[in-house]
Amino acid sequence: MTARRSSFRLCAATALLLGSSAMIGPAWGETLQGALVKAYRSNPTLTGARAGQRATDENVPIQKAAGRPALDATGSYSESILKPTISFTSPQRTVDASAQLSVPIYSGGAVRNGVKAAKVRVEAGQANLRGTEASIFSQVVAAYMDVIRDSAIVSLNRANVNVLDVNLQATNDRFEVGDVTRTDVAQSQSRLALARSDLQTAEANLIASRENYVALVGDAPDDLEPPPALPGLPESPAAAVQVALNDNPDILAAKRASDAARYDVKVAKAGTSPRLSAFTQAGYTNYLDTLPDNVLEDGTTVRSPQINKQAVAGVQLNIPLYQGGGPGARVRQSQAFESQAMEQQIEVERGVIAQTRASYASWQASLQTIASSQKAVDAASLSLEGVRAENSVGSRTILDILNAEQEALNARVELVSARRNAYVAGFSLLAAMGHAEARDLGLEGGALYDPMVNYDRVKGKWFDWDYDRAPTPQATRTVDTPAQNANVEAETAQP
Repeated sequence: MTARRSSFRLCAATALLLGSSAMIGPAWGETLQGALVKAYRSNPTLTGARAGQRATDENVPIQKAAGRPALDATGSYSESILKPTISFTSPQRTVDASAQLSVPIYSGGAVRNGVKAAKVRVEAGQANLRGTEASIFSQVVAAYMDVIRDSAIVSLNRANVNVLDVNLQATNDRFEVGDVTRTDVAQSQSRLALARSDLQTAEANLIASRENYVALVGDAPDDLEPPPALPGLPESPAAAVQVALNDNPDILAAKRASDAARYDVKVAKAGTSPRLSAFTQAGYTNYLDTLPDNVLEDGTTVRSPQINKQAVAGVQLNIPLYQGGGPGARVRQSQAFESQAMEQQIEVERGVIAQTRASYASWQASLQTIASSQKAVDAASLSLEGVRAENSVGSRTILDILNAEQEALNARVELVSARRNAYVAGFSLLAAMGHAEARDLGLEGGALYDPMVNYDRVKGKWFDWDYDRAPTPQATRTVDTPAQNANVEAETAQP
């Protein structure tokens, strides 16, 4: 009776381990697209980058303001507390007002080139915003797949603990009837303790992955669905690099930064050019009837005018002759910055090429690992069944069973890890190619953010008091999100 009960336990344990990696339930919750939409709307890194781009947009009207008319008005009121002892005709009170209008006519191209540099930097900023978007999406995809992988690993380790627990019970039953030795029991106990330790590590990893998901997406992961197939993956690394050179936003941003630096050199050279401006000025003075009357030599009193008005207009030409070497230094500095931007453009291009080729290699290697791991899983499953059967007739030891169970677990963990790695590497490849942005992924959830909307809104503004409303946070906080745990449904055994 005891041997029969032990045999039943062993068969049940084998079925539990072999079936643990194939459990995929029909009911799922969050999708990868849904996670990307949430991050697109509320990730603070992305919303902060959009605010930074709006600040960059304002450089265009700021540069344009230097070429527009400037109107200044001043006013003053003065009360004489102690009159000069040598002057008996100074007024007691005075009100002064003046206004000046200055219109720049020529500034050596500084304004024109400054505006061009600002516009090009807007384009560079928009490209950087695309790069930030792709980077956040890559992190979200990795976090999404990490949760699926770690959930599967926790399920596998829990199943392994259950199997080893049943194994230990069966071994104890066989030890009681003298079928195995105390060594077999000790080996089973050791493997069970190690399996529980591995389970605790796997649970800690799952909690960390879920917390990282919350930080990126803003919500806790809830029954994550398997991700969809990745579209548009290249056939060769050369094809991937060619697409990346044309579409990668980091390369485009570096090129635009180099172009802007070239305009900066022209702005600096304008420091030695003549400047021509037109101006008009009007003044008004009122002595408030405190200016003393004039007494002529014949004793006649002439009332002094209490109001003085004046207005002038003209042009002003400023020709810089010598400025202590400052303009030359600024030109050389701008040329050095231009040289730096050119080198950085090549640096970025090198990095993108390396990233693209590495991502392609990682993607291909992971695909091959999936195929090999799947064969390993099938072989380990068959081996475990065989070892179990051979042990029942006495040709295999308990240690052989424990080793076969560990090999089966390792093969399944390797398989779920390879599936995660292949998907993340494939998405990283798309990101390096410049095809991992919201417009490429077909995100649903409202209109996509268009940085040109704000640029078109502000580029022509000229009114000094045209402010925006006080800003409010766009990202969502996660302080109220409950601490994550390692609870795993049976359905989440593999990605």
